Amino acid sequence: MENNNQRALCQQLWAENKYLVLSHSSNIYKDIRQYLKQEVVEVSQVQELIDRACQIPEHRGQVCNAFQHIWGYFKKQASLDECRDYMLLLDRYRFGQASKQDLIARTRDLLERYPNAYLQHSTLLKGDSHETLA
Repeated sequence: MENNNQRALCQQLWAENKYLVLSHSSNIYKDIRQYLKQEVVEVSQVQELIDRACQIPEHRGQVCNAFQHIWGYFKKQASLDECRDYMLLLDRYRFGQASKQDLIARTRDLLERYPNAYLQHSTLLKGDSHETLA
């Protein structure tokens, strides 16, 4: 019973932080996914891996990858213009012509139009102890 509770807590922590982790390290993202397939899991281990990922400086390619995954939640609802604008913003970010804050703001705009509870709890989009949204 205790492990079921640990598993549920691990899954909740992962759900909130997966895109934040992906924006820093696809390798640690994969490590956490593999860890969560084990029979016994602990919240402290998942948190340690999240913290380790957040120590790695973000790379524009990794951030773009995370936001491309996030776009997947909107692609069936968003208009062609919204898709084109989002992809253009991703390209602008990739080449240093837009900020991560611009990506977050555009994604939040889409969330207002197309609510998604899963994304609304993402630390990448709402900020947490690792992310300060000035």
